Amino acid sequence: MSVIVLVEHTGGIIKKKNFEAVQYAAQIAKKTATTLTAVVLGNATNAEMEGLGAYGAQKVLHVADTRLNDLHARAYCKALLAAAEKEKSKIIITLHDISGRTVAPRVAVQLKAGIVAGALSIPDLEKGFVIKKAVFSGKAFAYVNILSDVKVIMLMPNAFPAVKAEGKAVVEQLAVSFDEKDFGVKVKSIDKVTGEVSLADAELVVSGGRGMKGPENWGILEDLAKELGAATACSRPVADSHWRPHHEHVGQTGGTVRPNLYIAVGISGAIQHLAGVNGSKTIVVINKDPEAPFFKAANYGIVGDAMEVLPRLTAAVRKFKEQHK
Repeated sequence: MSVIVLVEHTGGIIKKKNFEAVQYAAQIAKKTATTLTAVVLGNATNAEMEGLGAYGAQKVLHVADTRLNDLHARAYCKALLAAAEKEKSKIIITLHDISGRTVAPRVAVQLKAGIVAGALSIPDLEKGFVIKKAVFSGKAFAYVNILSDVKVIMLMPNAFPAVKAEGKAVVEQLAVSFDEKDFGVKVKSIDKVTGEVSLADAELVVSGGRGMKGPENWGILEDLAKELGAATACSRPVADSHWRPHHEHVGQTGGTVRPNLYIAVGISGAIQHLAGVNGSKTIVVINKDPEAPFFKAANYGIVGDAMEVLPRLTAAVRKFKEQHK
């Protein structure tokens, strides 16, 4: 019997959030006195898969069908079910991201399993199988006890640190029989953002709102992000005004981020925006309005004009980096 975790890759490279999921799953495997098996779909390299052992996986089941390089809900579900059957798994873990939200509910239905979406804690086994998750757009927490025999957990990205250790996982091939219906959606092309820090993987995010006054002023925000090695984001009004591309929009109707540091510049802090960022470890707000609602959610705040504050902050970061080379 083994805990299994779905591990994604991009162009064969496994990203940080998946290491978090593997390490989270490894802790659950340890608490339940079992082993951990990672499931990798598509064209990942052996070195990348073996490297999952450094995060707690004893074994990797690799379904090496090139069609799985793209997300196909039915095919992914079938592969995960085949892995669960092979490993006699009672606990199945995915990330709470696009792939996880597409696949995990299907798996739960097929296995008649209880499911927790957006898990923030290791299950409390003393009280049953109780998992903490955020509710009401992060304004409160719920503690869910999964009573079913098979359990599906969707882990919130950046909720647990990924600490690399020693170890190498054993890679085994898993044959899964697919049919054309499993690939009913045809992917004709994929347009990916390049040359930028991905919001999904970013540990530092610098975000701007209407207080930036116009797209012509975005350079000073990008200068700060560059010095910090941060991703850039924006509020919905900015994206709707076409000041910034829509993939940078974070909030209730956009993306959700959980970075270690979120710097909000010229954003008032409406509840819709907070819903997408309130999982951030530290929030810094820069706004010339001292009554801006965002200050109530901030760990640190600067009352001032972004046009004056950002260049000075960027210069301070640059000076700090030069002194600590």
